[in-house]
Amino acid sequence: MSALVVDVVMSGLGEMATQAALPGAPASGPQMDLLHLFWGSGLVVRLVLFTLVGFSVGCWGIALAKSREMRRAQKQTAKFIDIFWEAKNLGTIQAASVDLKDSPVAQVFRAGYQELQRMTKSKRASAEDEAEVEFGGVENVQRAMQRVRIQELTRLERGLTFLATTSSTAPFIGLFGTVWGIMTAFMGLSTTTSSSIQAVAPGIAEALIATAVGLAAAIPAVVMYNRFARQLRVLIAEVDTFASEFLNIAERHFLKK
Repeated sequence: MSALVVDVVMSGLGEMATQAALPGAPASGPQMDLLHLFWGSGLVVRLVLFTLVGFSVGCWGIALAKSREMRRAQKQTAKFIDIFWEAKNLGTIQAASVDLKDSPVAQVFRAGYQELQRMTKSKRASAEDEAEVEFGGVENVQRAMQRVRIQELTRLERGLTFLATTSSTAPFIGLFGTVWGIMTAFMGLSTTTSSSIQAVAPGIAEALIATAVGLAAAIPAVVMYNRFARQLRVLIAEVDTFASEFLNIAERHFLKK
């Protein structure tokens, strides 16, 4: 008799498992609706979500603008370097650099060339000041190029701070929204007659979406920041290499005694 009962129970469990595994079997619980979770959350959690969405939109906007800016800078820098080594005189290079305003190397060259021109004119105008001009010649050109280098670096870094801030703060902002939502959900148990997990499950689900949105904003920001930071390092390395080469040429041919 007991064996028969066991067989009946096991047969019933097998049928239940088969029905649950069928593709067309109806779901036993409510489906997750992100919009419902968003609008069903409390005021604080909703403000957190709006803040994170704003961070995310800002990051993608900066990423699009910065991608175009870096692409132009890299393309124009490569073009200018080819012109610099192929041209026969600095005047030709100066004329070509006018149209390459997005290249940091071209702008550094313009600063050095203009300073070199001023020094050459002063040298020709006064033979008595020749020794003094030559003594501070290379340093003057180097300072002029360094000043423009810093300006170009600042221009290319614009927007990267926002990406870094988003990548480091968005997860914590989302976590704050989650903690607040869970706290509110558990406080709501005092006004209900049930203390089961079903009573707080909707509130917890609505709160957890804040962490998900925070990670969704932070992860792309980290990737984009690392990408642009690497491109910036490459450009600055090209600027420094070119500046050293230009100073050597200027000292050899224009500032020699």
